[in-house]
Amino acid sequence: MSKFRLHDLLKQLKPGKQIAPLSDTCRRIPAWLRWSITTVAVAVVVVLIGISAAPVARTVVSHEEWLSPALSMANKMESRSIRIHRGDHAISVLQRLGFDLSESRQIVIAAADRYNLRDIRTGKIFKRVDSAKSTDVYYNINGMAQLHLQRLVGEQAWTCNMEARTLLTRQRIVTGKIVDSLFGAADEAGMDQRTTMNLVDIFAWDIDFARDMRRGDSFTVLYEEQFDEEGRVLDTTILAAEFVNQGNHFRAVRYEKSDGTSSYYTPDGKSMRKAYLKAPVKFSRISSRFQLSRKHPILGYTRAHRGVDYAASSGTPIHAVGDGYISFIGWKHGFGRFILITHNNRNHSTAYAHMRAFARGLKRGDRVKQGQVIGYVGMSGLATGPHLHFEFRVRGGAVNPLTVKHPPARPIPAKERDRFMQQTAPLLVELNKLQSPAAWG
Repeated sequence: MSKFRLHDLLKQLKPGKQIAPLSDTCRRIPAWLRWSITTVAVAVVVVLIGISAAPVARTVVSHEEWLSPALSMANKMESRSIRIHRGDHAISVLQRLGFDLSESRQIVIAAADRYNLRDIRTGKIFKRVDSAKSTDVYYNINGMAQLHLQRLVGEQAWTCNMEARTLLTRQRIVTGKIVDSLFGAADEAGMDQRTTMNLVDIFAWDIDFARDMRRGDSFTVLYEEQFDEEGRVLDTTILAAEFVNQGNHFRAVRYEKSDGTSSYYTPDGKSMRKAYLKAPVKFSRISSRFQLSRKHPILGYTRAHRGVDYAASSGTPIHAVGDGYISFIGWKHGFGRFILITHNNRNHSTAYAHMRAFARGLKRGDRVKQGQVIGYVGMSGLATGPHLHFEFRVRGGAVNPLTVKHPPARPIPAKERDRFMQQTAPLLVELNKLQSPAAWG
């Protein structure tokens, strides 16, 4: 019997060809064997086709399998945060974080050299982080610093350090028009009260916000917001600003000098700071002006009113309008609680009367800085309501505070002129944009 070759059968199974009739030799093969051989041949062909067409399979190993157990554990961290509520103390908060009473006390003691945890404040957060290497506790003291306590695995002692916080910043530019008040316009523009007060401080030498404000005045402010890792605004810094008051345009840019100090200047380098502020009280109204003849509201007879009265709520802060020293502080007849400041040029002095209280710790001979709070509005002495009586004196004689011209401070030094222009030019470009999307940094 001739040999049966599988190759002869496969040749006849090629696509496009019909199977030829079986030879006599093949017919002598039992039917069941022929069907078995055919089935095996077809299976072999299918497997061969599949191997040639399918891509080579790759074994994918998840990262848990190829990372070493030690490295995997080192990267594993668990954190938990607790917000401080009214009535909480450090021990109770630390216990809620999972520490027992003994260890909570150890943590408080370890922190004592750096910060007294008895001074924690409602609303702030304690954070615990556990890793394969250590247990860490964080407490944010303020916008710039955080307390960091750490205990290494296998040790009992806690260490404590004061660290700088990680801050995020973004720039914003807002514009607003005054309808009823500056604060209302600023709030509508999306600017917080802290930044609004900073805006007032920048232009306080040129604009008396108690009497110069008008409906239709406008402002544009480019400022930087500083955020913590939880997204809360910690502080703001005005980089450039414009205020249009009664048609007059005032512009200011922030410049950081080469020695690290910063101040505000006009775009051409003149200092925004003047020798004296235009008013000692922010956001008040003038109830009585400088007059050589005025009927006194209490005494009933006519006499000179040698100052300006600023009506404000009782307790409103009063600011020194310029640098100098306190030459008198105390009770002075009808003026009630009274402060007299002699300024640095010795020819000028300013008087503040009818105070509710003096700023804590002030005494005769103390040096004061421009803008420093020296007392609070009240109605001590002869007064019909809470207000500040303010006088500006030249060589001892009172002059109208509203008409005094104050010289500006020193401009940008010539040696820093180019640096000033390079630093402030981009700020002025941004200031000219009415709207700008927030850009995180």
